[in-house]
Amino acid sequence: MSKEDVNENQENLNEGEELDNILVLNDEEGNEVEFEFLDLIEYEGEEYVVLLPVEEEETEEPGEVVILKLEDTESDDEESYVSVDDEEVLNKVFEIFKEKFEDEFNFVD
Repeated sequence: MSKEDVNENQENLNEGEELDNILVLNDEEGNEVEFEFLDLIEYEGEEYVVLLPVEEEETEEPGEVVILKLEDTESDDEESYVSVDDEEVLNKVFEIFKEKFEDEFNFVD
């Protein structure tokens, strides 16, 4: 994935008391893909989102997260995410995520 445009599809549950954390992203071919938003991590002045695919694709390992970098756009109502090619950055962001959520998730190495 190179650049992802996001249509935030967060429906209010229980009359606005809770939001479900589902984001709908458009992939390179324009297909909509649903992700569960897990966290926003700041690393070296940049923000990264940690997402879990709602529907597991056959090529992905079950429970594998996707980390994308948040990019500023000129539009106030739309955010843009880009894939991260730097393996070191991905590992650092994932380590921060694991430390924050070590009690909530069972991480497998």
